[in-house]
Amino acid sequence: MTHTDMLTLAGLDPAQITGGDLPVHSPIDGAEIARVTQTRPDELPAILDRAEAAFQAWRQVPAPCRGELVRLLGEELRAGKDALGAVVTLEAGKITSEGLGEVQEMIDICDFAVGLSRQLYGLTIASERPGHRMMETWHPLGPTAVITAFNFPVAVWSWNTALALVCGNPVIWKPSEKSPLTALASMAALQRALDRFGDAPEGLVQCVIGGAELGDALVTSPRVPLVSATGSTRMGRIVAPKVAERFGRSILELGGNNAMIVAPSADLEMAVRAIVFSAVGTAGQRCTSLRRLIVHESIREGLVEKLRAAYASLPVGDPRESGTLVGPLIDAAARERMQAALDTARAEGGTVHGGEAVEAVAGGAYVSPALVEMPAQSEIVRTETFAPILYVMGYDTLDQAIALQNGVPQGLSACIFTRDLREAETFVSAVGADCGIINVNIGPSGAEIGGAFGGEKETGGGRESGSDAWKGYMRRATNTINYSDELPLAQGVKFDI
Repeated sequence: MTHTDMLTLAGLDPAQITGGDLPVHSPIDGAEIARVTQTRPDELPAILDRAEAAFQAWRQVPAPCRGELVRLLGEELRAGKDALGAVVTLEAGKITSEGLGEVQEMIDICDFAVGLSRQLYGLTIASERPGHRMMETWHPLGPTAVITAFNFPVAVWSWNTALALVCGNPVIWKPSEKSPLTALASMAALQRALDRFGDAPEGLVQCVIGGAELGDALVTSPRVPLVSATGSTRMGRIVAPKVAERFGRSILELGGNNAMIVAPSADLEMAVRAIVFSAVGTAGQRCTSLRRLIVHESIREGLVEKLRAAYASLPVGDPRESGTLVGPLIDAAARERMQAALDTARAEGGTVHGGEAVEAVAGGAYVSPALVEMPAQSEIVRTETFAPILYVMGYDTLDQAIALQNGVPQGLSACIFTRDLREAETFVSAVGADCGIINVNIGPSGAEIGGAFGGEKETGGGRESGSDAWKGYMRRATNTINYSDELPLAQGVKFDI
């Protein structure tokens, strides 16, 4: 099947993928697979006009009816799962099962959001005044900008869009310039759902394609009350102050530098499986990828040997081929950054196993995953490199291990492998890991949509997906209703006239 046939199967019109000004390359072999048209900055005012008009109408649609649109989107994604998953593999370089898994995340969040559409609950609050009732109500916020990264080109959009829609908000989506085809295919699925829904306002969900200039226009616009941005910490440092300057609201999902502690009591066979998937899945290009391994000194040498053997057996190559476990990095620049990080690690006293370039498919940026034994948590270890590099360090006491885990600027995900209940409970307590996601006997990646996703410190503090993350997409009002014949004041204040 040709690239054009595959994209057509995913719902794209051939006219959408030819003749544009943005070339799209597949990381599999570096080949140009499409040319799409970028959105001009001068088109943005009309896009915002449509979003604001859509908001005026959509916020009046009952939330369960808004959920029906999301339910239909889930049906379209189920029907087109294989085709969209193949586009994720083609454009992001993920192995086939991971591409399909990303679409399954989209389906799962649609299911979650449909249920949520009947559960946008507020509190009833006891009033100190007789004959009064207090309550909280939640209302739609307004047009929501969703800025996504290449590594999860469709799942993160769906986390935001499914929640934003049931909460009553229109969406303006700016995908990464490296993955516009998955965005266009997702919009095609949404359009099929909109056609079946039949009465949604124009401009309810719009996709804009472009670079930093377009992103800056969305971030700085006072007409966009909420910006949800996923990307690097560097990007977050640009976005956050610009949104805050205009008193907008932001949901930031930024860098991760995630650690696993392996205690003496750990099930090492299970730990090895978790380490390998967490560190090399998606070629180390997940924000939740395992990047630091903190191992008790009594088992460190033996665990490193097991990992070296496991790493040596990993099939690296074309992600479409059965049996491949490690696909390409997104581009040659990513491979160069990986090699530079390994050079720095060596200079800081590290011993590097693996990490070489692999000429698996001509034109693709393939590498063997790297295992790096470090004498200490140096500056390069504290820096997130978006590649399959796993730094290994030792520890003697749990307090030392937790200090190493917390001793980095990022705070997304952390985990411990132990069969000691006291160690496990300490790790998830207030004196344990300082991350937004804290796991026991499971790796740091592979989060389910039922829990709120996000992290602390330089990870940005945002929360998306499950739990009560929906509150970030709405405005809260505290209401007091006086059903008495009197007008008592709070706190016993007297003001008689």
